Order: sequence, then structure tokens, then C-alpha cells
Amino acid sequence: MKFSFKNDYSEGCHPNILQALLSSNYDQQAGYGEDQYSLEAKDLIRQKIKNPQSEIYFVSGGTQANLIVISSVLRPYQCAVSASTGHILNNETGAIEATGHKILSVEKENGKLTPDDIIPILESHKNVPHQVMPKLVYISNSTELGTIYTFNELKNLSVFCKENNLYLFMDGARMGHGLTAETSDLNLEQVAKLTDIFYLGGTKNGALIGEAIVINNKELQQDFAFNIKQKGALLAKGRLLGIQFLELMKNDLYFELAKHANQQAMKMKNAMKERGIQFLADTHTNQIFPVLSNDLIEKLSEKFEFYVWKKVDDKSSAIRLITSWNTSDEPVNEFIKIIKDEL
Repeated sequence: MKFSFKNDYSEGCHPNILQALLSSNYDQQAGYGEDQYSLEAKDLIRQKIKNPQSEIYFVSGGTQANLIVISSVLRPYQCAVSASTGHILNNETGAIEATGHKILSVEKENGKLTPDDIIPILESHKNVPHQVMPKLVYISNSTELGTIYTFNELKNLSVFCKENNLYLFMDGARMGHGLTAETSDLNLEQVAKLTDIFYLGGTKNGALIGEAIVINNKELQQDFAFNIKQKGALLAKGRLLGIQFLELMKNDLYFELAKHANQQAMKMKNAMKERGIQFLADTHTNQIFPVLSNDLIEKLSEKFEFYVWKKVDDKSSAIRLITSWNTSDEPVNEFIKIIKDEL
């Protein structure tokens, strides 16, 4: 059986979560996220971001989180701004557009937006009321290319958004991986202070399912729950999500799992760099994009599954390798061995 480096949700969930679900199975609890586990998990997240005023909602997945947030935040004539690599633009089947909101795209090779990227969009959308109104800036950390925002980059973007009356929304499907990258100088408390709204991704980091939407801007908190219900995201058995995030937040398990995934990816990255292999982006998270010869890709595919991400030329392509919270040394070492033997 091949080992899969295709994604970070091929695994089940961390044993602590299974045990917590089992041990609480016969507890009678309130529904719709009012159970004691969900309430405790929310309080624990508020403590970690040091913002007791933040509102927190648990939903089942990342696409669901993105469409609920954006459809709640924007009025019908407003739109979102995203990097060309953004998940909402490329991998959500037009979910945002289906809610009636346009996405304005900015070409970015590294997946990160800066104020300079957004200024031309604002300048070209001044024909009021004949054009859509840019209102929300969508970013990801880590990005879809595995790159991360530094503290100063996020701060500059936050200040710019406030000065231009824009909301800043961070997709945190891989938040843990972004914040625990060896080059990261950003922490969860700073993310909460610099964004209007973000979410913590559990699906890609040890949970069975689940994302935690964190609303820091009080203006956006009002009536948010109505949209969750209307979009079919309010689970009757909300305890399923609350229990998972309670376990992930305890003793910083969430960050421990993400750090492990990053470290496993870096073992492969460093081994390939030693052999002179180039990468699409210089990443320090659990996503890496090495450019390999087609012959080597074919050899690796005999034992591993991964995506061929981008054709570089007739003889080589970039592949995407993703490690998870449960990636052991064995497949990583075997991958490295093949690289060394072939090069």
C-alpha cells in the first residue's frame, strides 16, 4: 500500500479526541453548541487569544467557514479581494460567488497579499455605484503555497485595511502549521488583534472534522448565528465539535501536532536541498513543492501518492508533498532514501 503525501486529512483523529468522545458518550448535553464541552472550548480559545470579547462558532469544514463568514460580513453589492492562489478562488466550486459575492483576484506567486497589491483594486473601483465595492480582504496563513505571514506583514495589512474601511479575514485551515513554522514570528494572540475575523482549522490538524470561527470585530458579531443556521452549519449535536476543540486546545496539543507535521516536511525539504533540488516557494510549513524530473517523479510514485502540481518544462514538474500530525519517520526516511539513491 502506498503512503499518501496528498493531504493532511488522510488520517483519522488524535487518540485524545477519540477517547474524549468515547468517555463523554453517555453524557446528556444541550444541543446546538450550548453543551459544556463547546462552552469550555470557546473559553479556552478566548484565553489563548487574550480576548474575552471574541465570539466563537464551531462549523464542520473550511469551505463552510469561508462561505458563512463572507456571506455574513458582506452586503449584496460588496466583494472580497484574494490572492490568485486563494482557496476561495480555486478550490471551493464557486461557493462564494454562489452567495452573490464577487471575488477580485490579485496575481501573487507567493500566495501573500500586501497593501500595494490592494491599492490598484481600490483605485479601479471608484465608479460608484456602478461597480462592486471591495470590502473584505481574504488571506490564508499558511497560504495555499505553504508560505506564511510575518508579524510586520500582517500588521501592515491590518493597518491598511482599517485605514481603508476594509475587513481583514484570515483563513486558518492550516493556522497551526503557519504559527509553528520555524521562521514564524507571529502568534495566535497577535492574529486575533490584527484581524477582524479568522478561524482555527481542526480538520487538517488532528480533528475528525471542524473549524473554529473567531470573530474579533464586535460589528461583525451581531446576528452571525442566524447565518450559520441558515447555511445548514448549526449542528444539533454541537458537542461533536466542542469536544474536539477542547482536546486540541488543552496543553497546546493543537500546536504540538502542527509543529510535528512541519518538522517532518522539513526533513524531506532539507534532504532535497542538499541534492540541489529547487522549490516553487521557500516554505517552512507542512507543504513543500519540489521541482523534480519526470523520471524521479515516476520512481517516487511507485511508493508514494502526491499531486503533480505544476509542469515546469518537458522534463520536470513541481509536486506537492503534505505531511500530517501523524506522519511517522518511516515514510519520510524512505522518501529521503529514494532521493539520495537516485541523485
